[in-house]
Amino acid sequence: MSGSNAIRGARVGSGPMGEKDHGVRADRKEISYWDALGNETVRYFSADVAEEEIPEQIDSPHSGLPAGRDRNNPPELLKNEPYKTHLAYVKERRTPEEAEELLEEALQKLRARRGSARSKA
Repeated sequence: MSGSNAIRGARVGSGPMGEKDHGVRADRKEISYWDALGNETVRYFSADVAEEEIPEQIDSPHSGLPAGRDRNNPPELLKNEPYKTHLAYVKERRTPEEAEELLEEALQKLRARRGSARSKA
């Protein structure tokens, strides 16, 4: 004999448990958003929410791009510039003479630190 207290033939959660058994569902309205690639995202808002409180743009979960409510004129694709290294920025902003001067200053500071470290030891 097993020591189970379950009723034979019954399963937990079985039965006609539908939406109507869980209470009345709130009224809501659906708003569609489109991104630049043509993906549609549907968001649901309570029917009581004012039109001004519904955002004009969201981030599309499909592409990660901004999505707007106007299907014919979705937000444009973002124009990201390619990654630049620190050296590329330095080359843009410094003349060769300034760069040599900065390098010389850095080397002098390094030599001074190294010299002071040797004299302490």
